[in-house]
Formats: sequence, structure tokens, C-alpha cells
Amino acid sequence: MSRYVWSKLNSMQVGTFVEYYAKMEFAMYGFQVYTSEVDDRGLDFIARYEDSDFLSIQVKSIRSNSSYVYMTKNNFKISPTQYLVLSLLVEGKIPNLYLIPATAWLEHNSLFKSYDYEGEGYKSKPEWGLNISGKTVHLLELYSFEKLIQSLVDSYDSTNATKAAESSV
Repeated sequence: MSRYVWSKLNSMQVGTFVEYYAKMEFAMYGFQVYTSEVDDRGLDFIARYEDSDFLSIQVKSIRSNSSYVYMTKNNFKISPTQYLVLSLLVEGKIPNLYLIPATAWLEHNSLFKSYDYEGEGYKSKPEWGLNISGKTVHLLELYSFEKLIQSLVDSYDSTNATKAAESSV
């Protein structure tokens, strides 16, 4: 059997795989990873690099280049420490991971969506969404996991070096 045959897995198996995969990627960059025991608040895990802020991580996956994923606004807060890890699963290939800061939803483009569903007749809760299609999938490249995680590590290392230099004076 070939690896990465996503069509053979049910949604629970895919979700479990992608969540563990994201945790291991954070660990490979030196982050401490803390798992929540219950996923009732849209929080899959917390990650921390050395003595930096704790990052709240929500993980989602899609199996095609055309899809819509969302997080309810009451669980996914716009904060500099809130992130979405999105895994794009292409049959026969290793997952493509994207690390998207919650603050990206403050941008206005065809990828990031905000729906408030106010008024009578609406049953859905307000949500932040990603509208992934052939026209928008290229916008995800700005949030390539490797680029974004390395940028975070570099930022934390720079901050720590500055603190160390200041304390030695």
C-alpha cells in the first residue's frame, strides 16, 4: 500500500493524523507542545518556544484544492497568539502545512472570510473561514509552515539575544 492515500482514511483518522503531524513539526523547530485533553473550545494544542508566549493552535485539514473550512468566532479569537495550522492533503503526497495567524482574518481578500449570521432564520454561529479554490490557493503560500515557523523562531531568538545583551550590561 502506498503512503499518503488520504482517500482510504475516514475524517477522524485524517484529523488525528494531521493534528499529530502538526505537533511533531512544531517540536522539530524546538517548540514545547502541550495537548489539551478535551477539544471543546476549538483548541487542539498549545506550543511555546523557550520562554516566549504560549501559542494557541487550531488544526484543520482539507483533501482538495477547492474547499471551505471555518472556525467559530467564539472559539477562534483574533489574537497575536492564536494560529490555524491548515493541512492541504493531496493524494499520494506528504501534507502541505500552512501556519496562519488569526490576525490574517483582519485582511480583506478572497481567501479570508468573516460571517456573522445575524438576524432571524440563521442557525449557524459567527465564523472565520477560508475559501480555498483554484483562484485563492496560491494565497496560502504566504503562510507556508516552514517560512512562518522559521520567522517565529528567528523573532524569538532575536528577542532572547537582545534580552541577554541588555542583562549583561
